Amino acid sequence: MERLLIVEDDLALGEGVRLALQGKERPVSLCRSLAQARQMLEADGPFSLLILDVNLPDSSGLSLLEEVRGRVPVILLTANDMEIDIVAGLELGAEDYITKPFSLAVLRARVNAQLRRQGGSQVVEVGQFAFDFGRMEYRKAGRLIALSKTEQKLLKILVENRGITLSRADLLDRVWTDGAEYVEENALSVTVKRLRDKLEDTPAKPQYLKTVYGVGYTWAVK
Repeated sequence: MERLLIVEDDLALGEGVRLALQGKERPVSLCRSLAQARQMLEADGPFSLLILDVNLPDSSGLSLLEEVRGRVPVILLTANDMEIDIVAGLELGAEDYITKPFSLAVLRARVNAQLRRQGGSQVVEVGQFAFDFGRMEYRKAGRLIALSKTEQKLLKILVENRGITLSRADLLDRVWTDGAEYVEENALSVTVKRLRDKLEDTPAKPQYLKTVYGVGYTWAVK
């Protein structure tokens, strides 16, 4: 069973997130301070995922992130103008972040993606595709498809976040982690084209790896 803990001092927002995420097999707890969160983690743990607001009344949520690092995966909630919090959180081990204001549908998709990653199984079946990210085997209608390491990284990010539009800048940072600033501007476009050529029935009219013009790319939910 998946158990989630939300730490958010805005009661209305926290309750909205709790209602959006909870389910029959997924109880979700809500607390409004770091002190309450520490008590719940000690008394009611373990939790599958912690959704943690950075700005809390009794201290920064980053202090709790440091305490639970390696024990509980964390998605940070941050103000949209606090890039320094995002950078600090990722460096401290947060798995993901989402900036306020945000869509509950996007948050739900991010949470589901993170829980899939934590679940152990790395095989994702989408339509006629079967992607085994653990064994690095990729099949379309049962036929093996050879992908480069860069193509594999891009595909994994897109499929794990299917239904979410990811910006070009975000994808560049996440695929070319060792220096996206030195990557040629068209590197992402070239990698997307190669993936489409290998995966799509009609690459010029993709059904899965779609362009969201002016923003980036998404793997369409099928």
